[in-house]
Amino acid sequence: MAPKFKKPDPKPQPKTTTPNWPPLRPLLPAADLTLTPLLTDQIYLIRNFLPGTLCKTYASFLASLPLTTTPGTPKKDEALRVNDRFQIDDARFAEMLWSTTALKELVTTRFEEDEYGYDQHAEEDDSALAERARQLWGGEPLGLNPNIRIYRYSAGQFFGQHYDDANNITLPPPNSRSKATPARTTWTLLVYLTSCTGGETIFYPEPTRANRNPEPIAVAPEAGMALLHRHGDHCMIHEGAEVTGGEKWVLRSDLVVPR
Repeated sequence: MAPKFKKPDPKPQPKTTTPNWPPLRPLLPAADLTLTPLLTDQIYLIRNFLPGTLCKTYASFLASLPLTTTPGTPKKDEALRVNDRFQIDDARFAEMLWSTTALKELVTTRFEEDEYGYDQHAEEDDSALAERARQLWGGEPLGLNPNIRIYRYSAGQFFGQHYDDANNITLPPPNSRSKATPARTTWTLLVYLTSCTGGETIFYPEPTRANRNPEPIAVAPEAGMALLHRHGDHCMIHEGAEVTGGEKWVLRSDLVVPR
């Protein structure tokens, strides 16, 4: 197993005009989507989170942004990453991605459904549901990190083995009568906008007494699919495998809870 390199910390970005993001529509009804555990308490998928037509719209739009290529030589203790990226703080878009899609509903109230939509705790009260959500997500989910990152991996590009750090942030007030909220990130959100050859997100479970050589868990990019994985102290080592054909476009944010 390679050393546990960390993901490079987000760097302050030059002042950039906020993108005029395309509307997040059309969307599939939230009732048609499910938060599916790939590895319980660690990795969850939402297939068809964004429909194919919207993914094409976004991939085309993102190609017009001023992406920069990451340096080829990482700093000490940082993973080697070769891709093109764009980063901006946009609380409005983060809120749109959280509240106008199925994400908020799936994370806060439907995270225990099975693939057929059955919730074994459906008759329990709201307080019990909220407590289980806090246990899973590391606190009461407030929304998404306003720090929005766009990644493009072309053929030959990749992201070496690393773990994602948790970050303390401050959520801006939703209106002039509210105060900013001290918060922290607990889970990484990746939304794949394209399919490609290669480019899998590969997780490496820690060995246990019961399984000393666990198989890696590979998630192939699938246009419109969202992936949530735990980060910080409980993050699994993972990597973005080399893209061998096509382009891999990813929209990235983080789940945020109070601190």
